[in-house]
Amino acid sequence: MAGENLRKLVLTALFVALVAVATMVINVPMVATQGFVNVGDTMIFVAGVFLGPVVGLLAGGIGSALADLLLGYAHWAPWTLVIKGIEGLVVGLLAHRPFQKYRRLGFPVLAALLVAAAWMVFGYYIAGGIMRGFPAALASVPGNIVQGLGSIVLALPVIYAFRSLADRFAGWFH
Repeated sequence: MAGENLRKLVLTALFVALVAVATMVINVPMVATQGFVNVGDTMIFVAGVFLGPVVGLLAGGIGSALADLLLGYAHWAPWTLVIKGIEGLVVGLLAHRPFQKYRRLGFPVLAALLVAAAWMVFGYYIAGGIMRGFPAALASVPGNIVQGLGSIVLALPVIYAFRSLADRFAGWFH
């Protein structure tokens, strides 16, 4: 039992770190909203698909908010904690069980990634509207759409390549 809990903790921390690093490595500033476009969603998607909603929530929220803090976007960190956390939760809730059952990237997994990416775009539009005004937030929507779709395109081969690991993770996060 203690070993299993330690594995859960280590994998969760690993994905928090992977989300933070992926967010920080490739990021393009967006002047209108004082935010940035990144590929951190890729690792949020991988975490949610492989390890489920709790790890998706924690990795997405904490990893992304940590990246905001470390990159000097602290004003976005509280919004990011919620938006990216929910994004990971959505992927985990919608994609984890179908992926565990069929071990393939079928329609349920792709649909889950699209729904989560759409949530991210909407969440940042609302947050940007509250922080900077809705015209400025609207200017960030195309960049966030590219971010979400690009992260899906990057996540699919990663998930496919490591799908055999899903057997090892099965049952650890339920």
